[in-house]
Amino acid sequence: MQKVEFDGRRFSYIRRGQGEPLLLIQGMSGHNGMWGEEFLSLLEPHFDVVAYNHRGIGESSWADGQFTMSDLADDAAGVIRGVGWSSAHVFGISMGGMVTQELLLRHGALVRTATIGCSWAGGPDVSLGETVRRAIAAMSTRDADHALKTAYEMNLSPRFVMPYEDYVSISLSQRVPVPVVLMQWEAAQRHDTSARLPSLNAKVQVIHGTGDAGMPVRNGEHIASLIPGARLELLQDASHLFWFDEPFRTADLLKQFAALADK
Repeated sequence: MQKVEFDGRRFSYIRRGQGEPLLLIQGMSGHNGMWGEEFLSLLEPHFDVVAYNHRGIGESSWADGQFTMSDLADDAAGVIRGVGWSSAHVFGISMGGMVTQELLLRHGALVRTATIGCSWAGGPDVSLGETVRRAIAAMSTRDADHALKTAYEMNLSPRFVMPYEDYVSISLSQRVPVPVVLMQWEAAQRHDTSARLPSLNAKVQVIHGTGDAGMPVRNGEHIASLIPGARLELLQDASHLFWFDEPFRTADLLKQFAALADK
């Protein structure tokens, strides 16, 4: 695990592959191991991939107080600069997709293309699935087994099922403190870019699984409708963890979009 420091904070990351720079931004309670070996191996031949951990996650510095999506977007911008890039393609999922929206709005010059996965823009027109609230409630009990089982049910679809033991092994492979996840949840609840996204002039694609129970597909459709020229890709029956369900398709979409943007 490599580390980059700026503004008094340390962020841990993994770096693999070669080619165009690609920053991966994980979601709520996620760490960089949750991209999965198969998906990362598909990206490596085409991208110089950096997958970092949010503040308070893994070996990154502790989150020393409540933060906003704007704060996390500033973190992402600092990672891009800190690893030596002038700009990068960005792929953010779930909460990481919210961070990506703020990154576009606050630091657009750093973003070559943005892919927003299984996320939402906030506002009155869309909402989070009830399963998200059940997962947060389960985590708040501090009962690890209950929290993992609830998250497993929320994140995976009946059609594409990762064995529970594999999900647990990946989830617990790095430090994910409950207080930090609850701060992420507070930030996600306050997230609202719906009035600002129409002002973007950026190359954006939105990917969403139609079987996503935690973040219903209408949220992805809403984001794509707000951003001028955004490209919408729906993955039939795929879950919230769609890059596990459809790793080849997801990697291909990233490669194709990056190539189109360079023309």
